[in-house]
Amino acid sequence: MKGLLLHSLSTQQPLEMIYLSDKGVISQRVIIVEEIQKNKVVAFCKLRNQYRTFKIENILSISIARKKGRKAWAS
Repeated sequence: MKGLLLHSLSTQQPLEMIYLSDKGVISQRVIIVEEIQKNKVVAFCKLRNQYRTFKIENILSISIARKKGRKAWAS
């Protein structure tokens, strides 16, 4: 997981994430990582259209985001 976060940070490639909030709500988001802290990630969240901070321990799944009509984002 850290490898994908670092890759997004350096290339600005969007990631697709499944996240569990502190309130127990699961959401699927597309993010672009802006900063990686010890236990948190600051990223632009396309779902909310703003910067958000996510706890790394609450990330259930993460992968390279897929473009509509294509299998995966081009490198």
